[in-house]
Amino acid sequence: MSTREQARWTRARLGRCGPPLDLLTARFDRHVYASHTHEEFSIGICVGGSEVIDYRGDHLRPGPGSIVVLAPGEMHTGRPAASDGYAYRALYPEPALLGDGIVGSLPHFREPLLDDPELATALCRAHTELSACPDPLEAESRLPWLLTALARRHSTARAANDVVPGAAHIAHVVRDRLADELLQPPSLSELAADLGLSRYQLLRAFRTTMGIPPYAWLAQHRVGRARGLLDSGLRPAEVAGMVGFADQAHLTRWFRRVLGVTPAAYRNSVQDGRR
Repeated sequence: MSTREQARWTRARLGRCGPPLDLLTARFDRHVYASHTHEEFSIGICVGGSEVIDYRGDHLRPGPGSIVVLAPGEMHTGRPAASDGYAYRALYPEPALLGDGIVGSLPHFREPLLDDPELATALCRAHTELSACPDPLEAESRLPWLLTALARRHSTARAANDVVPGAAHIAHVVRDRLADELLQPPSLSELAADLGLSRYQLLRAFRTTMGIPPYAWLAQHRVGRARGLLDSGLRPAEVAGMVGFADQAHLTRWFRRVLGVTPAAYRNSVQDGRR
């Protein structure tokens, strides 16, 4: 494989002890896939160059920003469309994951090549961030929600009713459970089952009430806890694990998002102010 031929697999889990979902980050300038199928859906987002995919007797030609949805069990192949190759992000969800938030049978995509810039950007961002840090609660909060959007916007499926009675109560119960178990948060599937809901209904209720998904709320709560520990003089590397972040880099990513500075810069400024 040349220096331009790169492929990296990451396995995310949808919730603690939940099912896996594989993510592929690839850049090819010569590689040609043999004809093959997947047991899962194959959902790809082209991020550079151009590719030719042989599928259902047609030649699909995705370009940057395109979404390609290939159904389980359907034969396909892929190759560069030009000498400069192509780059893409792909995820491989079990069919049931596209059944959240819809009514009836699993979704059917009549058109495999989709033009949806907003969804392509959201899928690509989630893929990139989860490939770097496959946090189980973040994966379970983001990926099923985006896959539901994909099915509802572009498949033959009918959307389920979005009204969730008692949404505020549901959100507060979930919030309190996450705060109480921040080091090993329960999965959304577990929380939904305890409340007699589907995972999509739980996500809908939480987002409607809190304005953000569960993983983002928990990350901000962890940042608040981390801030207090940094105030006491502990180092970021120590604090990360104490509040449930995977490592210092994970803490830093969220600390900067919430407070605009790194944990180290915050700790130094606090310590300097006490001298």
